[in-house]
Amino acid sequence: MTGSTAKRLLFLLPVLLFLALAGVMAFYMLSGRDPGLLPSTLIDKPAPQFSLPAIAGWNRSPPGLANKDLPGKVTVVNFFASWCVPCRVEHPQITELSRDKEIQVFGINYKDKSGAASAWLTRYANPYARIGADLNGRVGIDFGVYGMPETFILDRTGRIRFKHVGPILPRHMKEKILPVIRELKK
Repeated sequence: MTGSTAKRLLFLLPVLLFLALAGVMAFYMLSGRDPGLLPSTLIDKPAPQFSLPAIAGWNRSPPGLANKDLPGKVTVVNFFASWCVPCRVEHPQITELSRDKEIQVFGINYKDKSGAASAWLTRYANPYARIGADLNGRVGIDFGVYGMPETFILDRTGRIRFKHVGPILPRHMKEKILPVIRELKK
């Protein structure tokens, strides 16, 4: 190989790498797969063992949250944080769910400062029957949470039946969340 041929190949290498990466991305974007549908290894398994304290200084709900609180009713467990902008977007839907007295809606405040969490709940209202403070993120890790917000729906026995990644929008309520809850309430 001559020096000029090697230089041309060296020049083309970044272009070829870019085209290969663009091709892979195009394939996944055009495949019709929903990137928000990431499988959870916890589906159909009991919720992880945990016991969380209440948000320090927040006295408007029963103290803390533990996995022993989950069985009994269909349960929605919503991971949220005051620093999470999409959590604010989904808050009206979480509030709507909390009005259904046949289910229980619990919150896990993820890696948040207690003052910020209390202020957020005061400003936007508290839809949660119980809230646990996951200060170090350990419970989030055990649930397989990798971003905020994430929501889990559990059956009456405390088994995880559905996971929603990202903010719950009105269309998600209609198309995914409410049908799962209706089915589990039967």
